[in-house]
Amino acid sequence: MTADQMGVEEMMSPAYMRAYVAEFLGTMLFVLIGTGAAIIVLTGGFDAAALIAIAIAHGLGIAIMVYMTAKISGGHINPAVTFAMIVTQRIKPAPGFIYIVAQLLGGVVATSLLYLALNNDIGNLSNFGAHGINGDIVDGDGGALLIEMILTAVLVMVIFSVAVAKDNWGNVAPLIIGLTVMAIHFVAVGMTGASVNPARTFGPALISNSFDSFWIYIIGPALGALVGGLLYQFVFLQPIGDKAEDS
Repeated sequence: MTADQMGVEEMMSPAYMRAYVAEFLGTMLFVLIGTGAAIIVLTGGFDAAALIAIAIAHGLGIAIMVYMTAKISGGHINPAVTFAMIVTQRIKPAPGFIYIVAQLLGGVVATSLLYLALNNDIGNLSNFGAHGINGDIVDGDGGALLIEMILTAVLVMVIFSVAVAKDNWGNVAPLIIGLTVMAIHFVAVGMTGASVNPARTFGPALISNSFDSFWIYIIGPALGALVGGLLYQFVFLQPIGDKAEDS
C-alpha cells in the first residue's frame, strides 16, 4: 500500500467521517439558528431590538454547536477557522478541505429548510438572511472587506487563545467563542451583516440568489483567518520553529 493510499484511507477513517458529519450538522444548526432569527426579526425592520436578537442568536448558536462538536471535530463550524487551522498545520489540507465542503453544505441545507418552513414573503423580506453591505456606513467594498478581515482575525485569535493553546480554557472555551461572535455581531451587523463565516453567508446567498459583493464574504474572512492564525501561531502561541500539533 502506498503512502497516498494510506492517506486516503486515514482521511476516510471512522474518526474523520464522524468529524465531517459533526461539522456538517454543527454548521447546519448554527446557520439555522442565526439565519432563522435574522429572518424573523428583520420582518419588522432593523432596529436596536433586532440587533440584540441577531447578535444573541449567533453568539449562543455558535457556543452551543462548538460545545456539541468540539470533542468530535474540534468544533470549527466555520470555513475561515478551518483555513486558519490548515495554514498553521493543525489539520491536514485534505480533511480540512472536506471540513469546508461539509460546512458550506450545512449552510445551504439550513437555509433550504428555512425556505421550506417559512412563508416566502417573510423570507424574501430579508433575502433569507443574506448578508449585504450598508453603503451608508461602510465606505464601499474596500471598507467592507477590511471590516470582515479584521473581525475574522479577532475571532481566530480568540479561538487559538481559548481552544488551541496548551493552556486553553477547556470547557469554558465555547462560551468565550460565543461571546466573541456575539460582540462581533453587535459591532458589524449594521455594516456588513457580520459574516466572518463564509458558510453563514453562502447558504442564504445561494437560496435567495443574493451574490452582490459576495466575494467580500469569502476573501475577507480568508485573509482575516490567515492573518489571525499566523499572528497567533508565531507571535503569541509558541516560538517560531516549534512543530504545531494536529487538532
